[in-house]
Amino acid sequence: MDILKRGINMLFFPKHCCACGRALLKKENHICLPCISSLPYTNTHLEKDNAVERIFWGRLKLEQAFSMLYFQKKGKVQNLMHELKYNGKKELGIVLGDLYGSHLLNHSEFKHIDLIIPVPIHSKKKLLRGYNQSDFIAQGLSERLKIPTTPTSVEKRIHTESQTNKNRFERWENVDSTFKVIEKESIMNKHILLVDDVLTTGSTLEACGKEILNLSGTKLSIATIAVGI
Repeated sequence: MDILKRGINMLFFPKHCCACGRALLKKENHICLPCISSLPYTNTHLEKDNAVERIFWGRLKLEQAFSMLYFQKKGKVQNLMHELKYNGKKELGIVLGDLYGSHLLNHSEFKHIDLIIPVPIHSKKKLLRGYNQSDFIAQGLSERLKIPTTPTSVEKRIHTESQTNKNRFERWENVDSTFKVIEKESIMNKHILLVDDVLTTGSTLEACGKEILNLSGTKLSIATIAVGI
């Protein structure tokens, strides 16, 4: 009976690719295989002093910084980010994290990462949205890379306005001093991979990263699913 019900649901309520909208095949999960192969990958994990790292030069001491995809307005990557953040497709974050983890798996630098931390959102926003999309990205990365993750080590203590229509200086003012490390002993003397969905000016990651680097012996790397450069 369950098999029949699933078959009827697939026939009349097919799942669609979050990138292109095409109906998914049985073994496809949130993203169709043609989209997975044709997404605009940056390959920044293969480049030293890459364009993502240069965003933070003079602002944040990083071991490395990468992004998986180029963000393109009205393109497949924007569709993915919209579905992840605003349409309740939180499992898509796990899929994207796992996909990125498969790219990074053989990268030697990741053997030195001790802990993955998702950039937190304020409790009010989390209550409204129902989840923090970066938690699920971190989960996907963690499962693929076999590196532990914790969504509770850092908190966002001030509810800030949306960053969408702000310039770089306004974005920095909007997030400065809004993050606080609450599990210091779990972070001290460790190499942290800070994870977020989209990198634009880097203000949010910079503010959160500085709090982590204030702790004794910490090292910091950054990974995001998309970057707007």
